[in-house]
Amino acid sequence: MKKSEELFDVYDEKRNWLGVAPRSEVHAKGLWHQTFQCWIVRMEGDNAHLLLQLRHPDKDLFPNLLDISCAGHLAAGESVEEGARELEEELGLQVSFEDLIPCGVFAEEDFVSEQVIDREFCHVFLYQCDQDLRSYELQPDEVTGLYAVKVSALKQLLHGECAEIPALGYRRGADGAYVKEVWDITLGELVPHPMAYYEQLFQKMDERGWC
Repeated sequence: MKKSEELFDVYDEKRNWLGVAPRSEVHAKGLWHQTFQCWIVRMEGDNAHLLLQLRHPDKDLFPNLLDISCAGHLAAGESVEEGARELEEELGLQVSFEDLIPCGVFAEEDFVSEQVIDREFCHVFLYQCDQDLRSYELQPDEVTGLYAVKVSALKQLLHGECAEIPALGYRRGADGAYVKEVWDITLGELVPHPMAYYEQLFQKMDERGWC
């Protein structure tokens, strides 16, 4: 184990706790572990948008790809409620766990490479925040940019009904300054998640009138 390496609780496929293991071992052996994931909904009139974060180029998993608004591993001994700290760490949002909308737990397997197998029990939440994108305080070593996409457009992209959709947001440049841009994103620029994952998310959004 590397010095100061993160430790995760690990589980079997039925979420029975097995023990604790360092991050490198968890991903090398494909051990099941837990993550906190929160999708931020931003309303513009009657149009619901989802925020996508641009992952830092130095991330070990899926660098330079767009992903969930906020996400992170749960450390060993950490509860799902405590995982809400990720919102403040990555985006500068102070949010009470009780204000999050639970979307359930999704078991996801990603065979990233021959050396990395990522098996996660994803605790998925929604949170509505209509503040301006530039008001977010992005964690510079984790998040390189933040973008908003229409939910209706994202669904079209995921279903193969279009090749690209516009994402409006900000990206951090080499000088540390954030530049506003419109990025026509393709499916290949999103971190891959199973359609069943998105269907579970969109079902909960539909219950709130966001889809």
